[in-house]
Amino acid sequence: MFIDGAWQEMERRFDITNPADGSVLESIGDGGAEEATQAVEAAHAAFAGWAGTTAYERAAILSRAHKIMLERRDELARTMTLEQGKPLRAATLEVGYGADFLSWFAEEAKRIEGRTIPSARRDQRFLAIRQPVGVVAAITPWNYPVSMITRKVAPALAAGCTVVLKPAEATPLTAVAMMRVFEDAGVPKGVVNLVTCSDPRPVGDVFVNHPKVRKLTFTGSTAVGKMLAGKAAANMKRVSCELGGHAPFLVFEDADPVHAAKGAQLVKFLNTGQACISPNRIFVHRANLEPFVATLTERVAKLKVGSGLDEGVAIGPLVNEAAVEKMSRQVEDARDRGAGVACGGSRLTDGGLDRGHFYAPTVLTDVTPDMLIYREETFGPIAPIIPFEDESEVIAMANDTEYGLAAYIYTRDIARAFRTFEALDFGIIGINDINPTSAAAPFGGMKDSGLGREGSHEGLDEYLETKLGGFAI
Repeated sequence: MFIDGAWQEMERRFDITNPADGSVLESIGDGGAEEATQAVEAAHAAFAGWAGTTAYERAAILSRAHKIMLERRDELARTMTLEQGKPLRAATLEVGYGADFLSWFAEEAKRIEGRTIPSARRDQRFLAIRQPVGVVAAITPWNYPVSMITRKVAPALAAGCTVVLKPAEATPLTAVAMMRVFEDAGVPKGVVNLVTCSDPRPVGDVFVNHPKVRKLTFTGSTAVGKMLAGKAAANMKRVSCELGGHAPFLVFEDADPVHAAKGAQLVKFLNTGQACISPNRIFVHRANLEPFVATLTERVAKLKVGSGLDEGVAIGPLVNEAAVEKMSRQVEDARDRGAGVACGGSRLTDGGLDRGHFYAPTVLTDVTPDMLIYREETFGPIAPIIPFEDESEVIAMANDTEYGLAAYIYTRDIARAFRTFEALDFGIIGINDINPTSAAAPFGGMKDSGLGREGSHEGLDEYLETKLGGFAI
């Protein structure tokens, strides 16, 4: 635990394991409601002082954290690979991406502006100012355990809020490392606090019920997000949630199928498919189907699977055994309903992989709407391909989901690109682009994929209240 500027050892502990081989990496403090309450009280006590600092003072601390984070890039990346499983190169890239949020919001802190508003009365003036919401409870996921911390903590600190962070049970070690970054950057005691736990429920209950928590920010599953948002709403807390996704990937007949297949492979198998913006339904026009499938299959079959620390590995382990079982269930259901398996389609156990949670990178063909994988978020290394005939048909199929986070379009027709961009019910859309994310760009979804935005100017707004003053003169 890191509470009120001090590291606290606990008798209750739980083991953190490496998903590549099942080995125990470390044991860590197992917090609960008591520790969460202490952290909230510490954050509340520190709030007035932190909110009273100037934007330039907060920016300076965030800039120092950015510098320290980059200096520790290799250490942070290795820790992430060990406890989360992603290949070391991908982990290193994530550290850089996460550091970007510290840099961006260090600058945005200086741009928190109010406004004057004309009045109908000659003796009245209106002034609107922006102020921090208060104590923020932040819950981050295991799949991007560094960048999801900075994407929440950086704007909160920039706005003048204090924070209590609960990282995912599977990846607390990277959160500990990030707390040391903030500590060494000079964040005052109580401004950032960390509670680690094996059971998130007691900590979550404190977050949604404690009267001194004024804002909840959560990234994780849609089911848990809905539950937390409902409880927080009952206590009139501000909420932002980034939840599940079921991203469509549309390849039109005028697109280059080889280029599109290369893009699909890169983004689909990013982080072993364990990304909320990962394409889950790949719609390919029948005119491009054969070359697209051939290129994608050839590239996927060459992906090296193994421990993220090994040279050349592109596909690491899944997070746990339940994730492997989910892959098997979706593939078997698709097979039973007539899908073809172009490559992969099974758990991997050879060469010591049986000690970890590995599933072969898989390409499914002839996927249809009656299959489980068509409806259910995959969160793993399976690429399902669905043929289509025309534009209106594929837009309807793409929108036929309760999710609305990310989508991808491949076309050479600028008019079609605009039509499809506007017609798709998703918050983030890449047009011939597999990486439509940045600290400077708003990130978030529609429908069951969440509330609010992270990154960009909108990301700072989530942590600010607007206060109006009416002055009689």
